[in-house]
Amino acid sequence: MTVARDGKGHIIAIGGLLPGRGSLPLFRYVLKLARKKSPAVGFIPTASGDAPRSLRRIRDLFGRLDCRLSHLPFFDRTPDLQEFVAAQDVILVGGGNTKSMLAVWREWGLPDVLKRTWQSGKILAGWSAGAICWFQQGVTDSFSDRLRPLDCLGFLPGSCCPHYTAEAERRPAYHTLLKEGAIRPGLAIDDGAAIHFRGTQPSRVVAPPGSIGVHTVRCREGVVDEEPFLLKRVELKLRAIS
Repeated sequence: MTVARDGKGHIIAIGGLLPGRGSLPLFRYVLKLARKKSPAVGFIPTASGDAPRSLRRIRDLFGRLDCRLSHLPFFDRTPDLQEFVAAQDVILVGGGNTKSMLAVWREWGLPDVLKRTWQSGKILAGWSAGAICWFQQGVTDSFSDRLRPLDCLGFLPGSCCPHYTAEAERRPAYHTLLKEGAIRPGLAIDDGAAIHFRGTQPSRVVAPPGSIGVHTVRCREGVVDEEPFLLKRVELKLRAIS
């Protein structure tokens, strides 16, 4: 799988959300990138099957932020995709079943629309399924039996594993897949942390104080090498969660 031509826009891959309002500082960081008052945010909850609980949670969180929130349904009447995406400053993708989400998107032709909007300079963001989808591959729990590798959109190089330190099975599963040669080397992201790409180039690690946030993970001669991703950091101020 090849990586998409380098875009001008941003991708912010978030490992996973924190309980309650703990992810508000991350979302504030994303909104600031739009460089405008009350940016338009298009939420895409496909991975959860457009579940009402997912919509309620995002409406509650973003109701506390200065933005205009809408959502793109795929399991009700679906609007014109080009018009919906063009009207947004930020595209936000939720978590859930990544394999099913990508299948729906591909059937509707959404990946090409998202690629064009990213290459035009806009902002793509998301957590869990909404983080790994931008990479060549991701570690997914879309299957009931075990964590598996999944080919994704390929906007960004390498692989991605979300929930890296929050879910006990994530780290050993990623290591095993690397040793087996089933997945490319890549990035592991903790809940509450994110990596910000400008085009296809990593720009910043965004994480709470004291958190590594993002790890590089690769396998060399059968041994997994895991290190903190050394990049300019933005430390989130937890006081911003009110």
